[in-house]
Amino acid sequence: MGSLNLDIDKKYTYADYLKWTFEETVELIRGRIFPMSAPLSNHQDSTGNLFNVFKTYLKTQPCKVYTAPFDVRLPKPLLQHQSDQDIETVVQPDISVICDLKKIDRR
Repeated sequence: MGSLNLDIDKKYTYADYLKWTFEETVELIRGRIFPMSAPLSNHQDSTGNLFNVFKTYLKTQPCKVYTAPFDVRLPKPLLQHQSDQDIETVVQPDISVICDLKKIDRR
């Protein structure tokens, strides 16, 4: 994983993720680090086209559409009011559609 130099057997949280300053893009899934590779041009073309379709379709809806890199934190089910140390999954989907605007914050 290049310059990550972290223990791949350790579980990490969003609190750890926020401290990292790597050149590589990573996702955190169930506390484990997964490096992401750069997309190819045809993938970027498809993603751009889909983004435009979603953005146009949802223009009159109370939804926001974002493209990567955009961190999406996935809290553990059934736990309310989770802190950064409770969250073990942070992904960067190519496209995110968020219609519950209360779930969008500065991070």
